[in-house]
Parts: sequence; C-alpha cells; structure tokens
Amino acid sequence: MFDKLASLDARYNQLSELMAQPDVATDHMRLQQIARELSELEDVVMAYRAYNDVDRQAREAQQMLDEADDAELRALAQDELDQLRARRDELAGRIKLLLLPRDPNDSKNVIFEVRQGTGGDEAALFAADLFRMYSRYAERRGWKLEVVNASENGVGGFKEVVFEVHGEGAYSQLKYEGGTHRVQRVPATEARGRIHTSTATVAVLPEVEETDVELRPEDYRVDVFRSGGHGGQGVNTTDSAVRIVYKGGTPDEIVVTCQDGRSQLKNKAAALSVLRARLYAIEQEKRQKELGESRLAQVGTGERAEKIRTYNFPQDRVTDHRIGQNFSNLPGILDGDIDRLIEALVVYDNTERLEAVGIDS
Repeated sequence: MFDKLASLDARYNQLSELMAQPDVATDHMRLQQIARELSELEDVVMAYRAYNDVDRQAREAQQMLDEADDAELRALAQDELDQLRARRDELAGRIKLLLLPRDPNDSKNVIFEVRQGTGGDEAALFAADLFRMYSRYAERRGWKLEVVNASENGVGGFKEVVFEVHGEGAYSQLKYEGGTHRVQRVPATEARGRIHTSTATVAVLPEVEETDVELRPEDYRVDVFRSGGHGGQGVNTTDSAVRIVYKGGTPDEIVVTCQDGRSQLKNKAAALSVLRARLYAIEQEKRQKELGESRLAQVGTGERAEKIRTYNFPQDRVTDHRIGQNFSNLPGILDGDIDRLIEALVVYDNTERLEAVGIDS
C-alpha cells in the first residue's frame, strides 16, 4: 500500500510541476486534464503526507520516552505518543478508504421505485410509509424530490410510486435501499390484534445521461392518455400522461408510465429518464455479478428479490439482515431518521471492498 502511495505522491509532484510550465499554461485542454488528475489525487496525497508527518512525530516522541529519566517528562512524552498514534491510525483508515475505486454513480441523482408486495392493502400502506420515510430524509438533507408516477390503492397506500431525488451525493447515500422491505405490525383494521407481515419492494437507480444508454425509437412505443391520478384538475383534462413500452432485446417488456405532470412533453422526458435508468441498472447488475462484487453493491442496482430489512412495530425494532444489526426508534426511522442505518451499511460495504482488494480494514 505504501509503495502505491509513494507512487501517487511522485505523480502529484510531477503534475504540479507541469502546471507551472508556460507551454501547459497556454494549452487550455491539457491544463484542464492535468488539473482534473491533480484534483483526483489531492485528497489521498494530502492524507499520505499528513500520515508521514504524524509518523515522524510519533517516532520522535517514542525516542524522547525511551531516553527520558524524569517521571514527569516521561508522562508528557507518553501522552503525546498516545495522541499521535491515535491520529496516525485515523489517517491510515482514511487513506485505505481513499484508495478504494470510486463508484462513478455516487454523485448522481436517484430514481426510486417503491411497490407494494405481499399483504394487500397493508402492503400498499407500508409502501406509502417508505415513500414518506425517503421524502422526509430528502427534506432533512435539503434535497429536492419529484414524483414521476403514483398509483394509489384508495385507502391511503400506494400500489406503486416512482420518484426522483435530486441532490449532491444522493445515490451514494441511498444506493443500499434497494431490495424487499418487510413490516410486522397490527393493522388498524385487525380487530383481534394479530400481527400481520407485509412487504414492499424498492429499486434505487442512478439517473443516467442520454449518452450513457442508447435508446433507438424503433425499440420502444409511446402511448399518450388522459391522466387518472392526482395532481389537480388540469392534469385530468388533457392527454398529458405518457406510457413507454420498451421491447429492445430484453427478456420481458419494460413499461414506464408518467402522469404526474401537466405537460405531455415533460412526462415523456421523465418516463424516458426512468427507462434509461432501468436499462443502465440491468447492465450494471450483469457486470457486478460477473465480477463477483459485493452483495450490497448488487442490491444497490435495484435488485428486489432479496429481503434486506424488517420493520417490527411490536418490538420497536428495525433489523437490517445484510449486516445483522438492529436499530431502535422505529417511528423516528420512518420519519426519515435513517442516517444510522446508512452509515452502518457504508462501513460494512467499505470493509468488504477493502478485503476484496487485499487491504486490511
């Protein structure tokens, strides 16, 4: 690891020297390329240099401790050494994470698809709870949420709700939410007080650029119709809703509907965005399975087959089955307080990835 860090440090110095050369300063394209590479190296090189500085100070403190005869001086040296060792360990951990390959999707916006699973109306109500949880989390983070399509069940739940979350780093925080979510609680309509188990499925897809996925007009069909969903009187008086049916070589048809906006053009653009995200996720999942990447990373592509989390109301407990951890304060979690869950998943995934590339965590 330290050989690689020394190599990166040397490259950083080389690039810094190039930046100062007159012929580079006048070549705008080359200057941009060098500046971009410098920016990518800066965090890990600065952490490596800080580590070397702290390591040097720790060796000096150890020498002082070894040579000191005075008890008070030895105590001071030991205290300084303990602090320097802790800081050195902290920097070593940061460097390991900085050396991990970056997920190119982490900075992207997110497209969510939440659908009721088994459990009838109770499953639809749980899907609505999950939608509210993510809405409140986005609000806490200062992110913008836009509903693309919603199909209600008539009792306050959702058969399906598709929405976009716009915000810096949204995908990096939410990519682990894809999978089957299970709830255990007593429904309001249950007279005998029996606990019911219901599920909802979640897909989390990174928003992709038009250039990332090729969509040929002959591969899909666009239907327009009058919206039957919520959104106000204006939505329902024109054929503004859009349905796109994709048949471009996939085993099954992919159908995307958008009827939340007043504009047919805007609805079509939103539906195409969701379609591109789904196609991109299919390809990503294939690639990750071929490379044997971590299960958490695969779930992040939108896989809905695996049960990832249980929300147990009688015991006020949320269990994430992938990492085997329990979290209390279920009402707070459903109100968007999910930072604890996300942080635990990030730590677990980083540990797996460090092991995969042969770096001790």
